[in-house]
Formats: sequence, structure tokens, C-alpha cells
Amino acid sequence: MLTVDYARLGLEPGHLLLDMGAGAGRHAFESFRRRARVVAVDYDAGELKDVAGLLAAMVEAGEAPSTGLAAAVNGDGTRLPFPDDTFDRIIASEVLEHIPDDEAAAAELFRVLKPGGTVAVTVPTWLPERICWALSEEYHAPFVAGGHVRIFTEAGLRRRLRDAGLAPGAAHHAHALHSPFWWLRCAVGPADDDHRLVRAYHRLLVWDISRAPKLTRWTEKLLNPVLGKSLVVYARKPVPPRPGGAPTPPSSTSAAVTSGANQ
Repeated sequence: MLTVDYARLGLEPGHLLLDMGAGAGRHAFESFRRRARVVAVDYDAGELKDVAGLLAAMVEAGEAPSTGLAAAVNGDGTRLPFPDDTFDRIIASEVLEHIPDDEAAAAELFRVLKPGGTVAVTVPTWLPERICWALSEEYHAPFVAGGHVRIFTEAGLRRRLRDAGLAPGAAHHAHALHSPFWWLRCAVGPADDDHRLVRAYHRLLVWDISRAPKLTRWTEKLLNPVLGKSLVVYARKPVPPRPGGAPTPPSSTSAAVTSGANQ
């Protein structure tokens, strides 16, 4: 289940991509499949073992280039272990809402992104997330370790990225069909995976992801602007002016990101 739109991200073969807060690695795997060089970073070293194994399995199965780079690195999003201006593209999916010092995390995204590069940041959308918090204290911190510590509005996320030095552009919502699932989970208890209604809805989501029928795809597309579980904002790291003060022309990718700012 992908949240990021790769066309808006502008990922190309050979790009060096950071998947910051990679979790189970869904975006790292897709990026590697698209022939990017991938570094998956997560604070949870346990999850990274599986990510590293699956990245290697993709090469063995011929789903990714044998000459490609794919690495899994244990790290802190507020102190990334990489030099300045390292990555062509960055994905930070569903991670900033977990980090108490999101200002430091956003500053690190800016620091390690190359000038002219694009980052896709996804967070839970304000309305679906607010309902989850209202339905269950067990859903968020401090009631659950590692839980969500804040709820972003789109304006708040754009402000956080802008304060870090990035230039926010296009935005969209995703996964509207997942919002009722999480409301249901919060209503019965987020840890109750065996509840019959939760299991039934989960089977529906798995079927939808694996089969992608037109009916549910169009339904979700229509509902995403209002009920989308995830908000995605794309932002660019500005290119410094050329010597003499002349600005560097934007690349076609960065121009596309900027032109989609009001979508």
C-alpha cells in the first residue's frame, strides 16, 4: 500500500533515495523496484532486519537490479548519520507525528537533501486523526509507547517544512477507505485485532489492495479529499543562486512540484 505519488516525487532510475522512518519498508521496496538506490532508515532496529532481508530477496528474484544499492540503517530522524546534500529524493511517511522534536527532524530532512531535490512527507490527516484520538486514549501518546504525539493540519505541516528551509508545493490525500477501519479499531480498542468487525474490515482492505477493483478505486478517489487517512505534501530544497546572484533555473521536476501547489 503506497501513499506517495512517485510521479509527483519525480523519482528516476539511479536517484539516491532516503526512506526516513521506513518501518516495514513499503516505499523502500517500491523505490528499489523503480531502480533507485535506496537507503532505508528507522529507529526500530528490529523492523530493519526484515527490510534488509526483503531488499536482498528482491535482487535474487530479479525484481530489482543486481548492481543497485539497497541498505537498511538504524538511525534517529533528528540526527541522521549522513553528510549534507546527500539524497536526490526523500520519503518520510507517517513518521513526523511520532517524533517529539519534529522541528529537528524537518531540519535534518532539509540538511541531507540535495539542492533542487524533492521530499515527500506524509502524516495522518487532521479530521480522521482527531476522530481516532477522541475514540481511544490507547491510540496515541502518552498512553501508548511510540504513539502519535501530535495532530498536523496541512497548514501546520507546510509551516514546519517552510521553517526548515524547504519550499512546500503539491499536496493530496490518500487511503480514505482506511479511515473507517481505524475508527472501528479505536472504538473496540486499538489492540483488539481479533474483534470480528475488525477482522472483517481488514479482509476487505486486503482484498482491495490485492485486487484493486475499479469500484473501490473510484470510491476512494472521490472520498480522499475529505476522508483520506494520510496527507502528503511534496517540498523542494531551493537551489542556491549562481555566483553573481543569478538564480539557478528550476529543474522540470521541481517546476512540476511547484505548479501543483494548489492541487
